[in-house]
Amino acid sequence: MAMNVLGYAAQSAKAALVPYRFYRREPRADDVVIEILYCGVCHSDLHHVQNDWGRSTYPLVPGHEIIGRVTAVGPEVTRFKAGDRVGVGCLVDSCRPCSACGQGLEQYCEELPTLTYDDKDRHDGMPTFGGYSERIVVSDRFVLRIPDALDLEGAAPLLCAGITTWSPLRHWKVGKGSKVAVVGLGGLGHMALKLASTLGANVTLFTRSPGKEQDARCLGADRVVLSTDEAQMASVKGEFDLIIDTVPYAHDLNPYMPTLALSGTLVLVGYLGPLEPAVNSVPMIMGRKAVAGSVIGGLPETQELLDFCGEHGIVSDVEVIRIQDINAAYERMLRSDVKYRFVIDMASLKA
Repeated sequence: MAMNVLGYAAQSAKAALVPYRFYRREPRADDVVIEILYCGVCHSDLHHVQNDWGRSTYPLVPGHEIIGRVTAVGPEVTRFKAGDRVGVGCLVDSCRPCSACGQGLEQYCEELPTLTYDDKDRHDGMPTFGGYSERIVVSDRFVLRIPDALDLEGAAPLLCAGITTWSPLRHWKVGKGSKVAVVGLGGLGHMALKLASTLGANVTLFTRSPGKEQDARCLGADRVVLSTDEAQMASVKGEFDLIIDTVPYAHDLNPYMPTLALSGTLVLVGYLGPLEPAVNSVPMIMGRKAVAGSVIGGLPETQELLDFCGEHGIVSDVEVIRIQDINAAYERMLRSDVKYRFVIDMASLKA
């Protein structure tokens, strides 16, 4: 039987989020029913709500950093049982037979994955609604196990901010002795510092804002470089094997290219869109340097991240809020007034 669920939704690009009742589907044989305990607030939630990418459909219930407890499972589910601590990230389905899905890289599904919200279910065509709500119903393949060692509030952003930075660290084989730089210190950047340093890399933060040194060092940075200071930038010429660029808007990549080592890569994880100004190819060609992109991660990689964080005690730095304060949190997020991620305590929905 379909479930009547309370959540918070935007009814248009200009509207505030307000309480909204909707139906979750009747569970299928491979589904897991999850009571949502916490949901992280991602910058992309704001982009979707405000229709910044021109594809939003309303009413829209955001939220793809979901932590909860299993309340029921379908008859085909063997990996989970009632009471388990679980997570759901940015994806709730994919085509499954394509080459990307077969490699556990569902985020690159050739038929496009089904997003946790603001998308359509591939089986019944109904809209998907996210984690700013009481419950969610998800195929077991897209449900993740949360290690007992992890604090649930701090674990929520691992499902987007964490995996977005973990995936390139793993793909470019970062480990002991690697030299990694991170551009930007927000939700993504603070996770990149924690993860890269725990993997054994020597880690540098590039920032335009003086005064971030103490925070950056506490998060795992060995050094902070002011990217607007030519002398500081010159001092790290040819140094980095990998630069993880977390900045979410168009910006000039050219000052960072000389800081890459031979065969180094700058990977964009924060910005979607055309590069302005254009990247000069000369430093790339003369040093076999690359500009690449990466988006979230597949389900095996995300479980690997959660297990790694469980072993090393890594969670996001979060500020827990009530759902009733979500619109104020969005305004603060636009001002970068959060260290480093808001997480909603979904128990507040009952208020």
